[in-house]
Amino acid sequence: MRIGVYPGSFDPATYGHLDIIIRSAKLVDHLIVGVLNNVQKSPLFTTEERVKILQELTYDLDNVEVQSFKGLLVDFVKMQNASVIIRGFRAISDYEYEIQLAQTNYSLDSNIETMFLVTKNEYSFLSSSIVKEVARYGGNTSKMVPPLVVRYLNEKNIELNLEENIKINTLGGE
Repeated sequence: MRIGVYPGSFDPATYGHLDIIIRSAKLVDHLIVGVLNNVQKSPLFTTEERVKILQELTYDLDNVEVQSFKGLLVDFVKMQNASVIIRGFRAISDYEYEIQLAQTNYSLDSNIETMFLVTKNEYSFLSSSIVKEVARYGGNTSKMVPPLVVRYLNEKNIELNLEENIKINTLGGE
């Protein structure tokens, strides 16, 4: 059985991520979407929220499961008995970084291969950072992320705005 791991932060999951998940699920017997719990970043969504969103987005893909992980990707891949890491390219600007990661992972474990899929043209401009920026200022993200993610983004922005209003009201009331 060929097991693949598609890792990322998915903060939030975009149509580009979903495109890579659907396409790579056809290339392996079992695909594990690995949601990175990176303690050095301060994500919009918690690791648990990102896992839940991806589980909801992929519920109809029988050979896909979603798990969180922290630490080295190659260690996670080995724990899953996977033999391939799947990475997506949006543009040529991703090339140098992705090659560096692939070579590093290969140097850590030469039994694990990295496979690259090029994102469809209509998603090549997308990044989670851009989506968060558009959402933060009330822009329309419906062409960037699935409706489920739009709903989660809207809920998160309401929470963040409430927190900000509480801070302002608390500071103003002193």
